[in-house]
Amino acid sequence: MPESIPVAVTAEQLAAVVYNADGLVPAIVQEEGTGKVLMMAWMNADSLRQTFETGRTWFWSRSRQEYWCKGETSGDRQYVREAYYDCDGDTLLFVVEQEGKGACHTGNFSCFFTAFGEDD
Repeated sequence: MPESIPVAVTAEQLAAVVYNADGLVPAIVQEEGTGKVLMMAWMNADSLRQTFETGRTWFWSRSRQEYWCKGETSGDRQYVREAYYDCDGDTLLFVVEQEGKGACHTGNFSCFFTAFGEDD
């Protein structure tokens, strides 16, 4: 079973994150080892802090207006191994150890399973 490891972060690094008008920042989640992009979700300042404190990915659901920890319902948990912010501070990247069947609520391993230009 993967281990939750808190991520050391400084106040200056947290202050570098730029949130949109709704107080949210996009977070891309990538699989450790393969580099496969698993999903994108939204974080606010509290879910970002919770992610760093617990070593698990926490997000803000815009539709439900609530926090959610990836995998608490499905068992498909994500354990943060690396965390980055981009040059503008307005996009986050989390490299995770993915537990379970995958990241997508549809049952697919990645949310990015449909390519443009392909027939169904």
